[in-house]
Amino acid sequence: MNPTEDEIIRFFAGRAEPSSASVMIGIGDDMAQVRLGRGSSVLITTDMLLAGVHFDISRATLDQIGYKAVCVSLSDCAAMAVRPMAVVAAVAIPVSFGDVELKQLHGGLTRATAAFGCSLVGGDITRWKRSGSLVLCTTALGRPVVGKPVMRSGARPGDRICVTGALGGSRRSRHLEFTPRVAEAVNIACKVPVHAMIDISDGLSTDLTRLCRHSGVGAVVEAEAIPVSADASDTRDPISAALNDGEDFELLFTLSSRSCAKLLARWTEPTPITEIGRITDTGKIRLRRSGGVYDLPAGGYDHMSR
Repeated sequence: MNPTEDEIIRFFAGRAEPSSASVMIGIGDDMAQVRLGRGSSVLITTDMLLAGVHFDISRATLDQIGYKAVCVSLSDCAAMAVRPMAVVAAVAIPVSFGDVELKQLHGGLTRATAAFGCSLVGGDITRWKRSGSLVLCTTALGRPVVGKPVMRSGARPGDRICVTGALGGSRRSRHLEFTPRVAEAVNIACKVPVHAMIDISDGLSTDLTRLCRHSGVGAVVEAEAIPVSADASDTRDPISAALNDGEDFELLFTLSSRSCAKLLARWTEPTPITEIGRITDTGKIRLRRSGGVYDLPAGGYDHMSR
């Protein structure tokens, strides 16, 4: 049986070299943090996108593909309330690519970096010798904005669970032109103490499970409270789509009930915030739906599944 993505991450994390004083956050969160000197650090994340898996090269433009590649990494910055500073991109291109295609791809990469006030500062490029399709790997560097970055591991029983935006149906087209919630994450973290946060890249059910596992807690989600996107509303089971489709790239975070009430009362930004449940001490992830409470399995996307 093939291991899941989370099992592979736990394998690497369990065999990582003992953290030195310079490694502040290691394997397992949305970004790693490395100390540079007294009072200074950098956060790092990397993502790889493959044609046929993360985008359809026959339907998406090269500008959209380049934009998405950068924004996936910038969404990791948002997940920890980190402001991005620079991006490095490595690209493996098909043998058919020429100047026109490279300029279009570059245009998408820089469209994303310009939108978030950071720079494309380098990378690498290579070409398949025979067959082969498009592969992009982006690395983002950022700095914490509000003291320490927000990790996955701080959720507490009694916390309220919130999400930004609307969920589900992203595979129709939104996954190519989403907006990483960097500004929203920084704004939220400046207004109230956030205990734990993650971006919804693989689906609410899967990413909530990750947050709870890292924090050693459970959760109860109210199905009727989940904000469902217009695209997901057209599906046979909109709630299932909102829970499991993935690539929403919205924020999922927890905070005290008092902080939640304060945030919702003061939030005036265009991106909505919705309270969808609470953190429990059971270690179980549950969904309240149609008058009953049921186990909520991690049914989102797994990068290692076939």
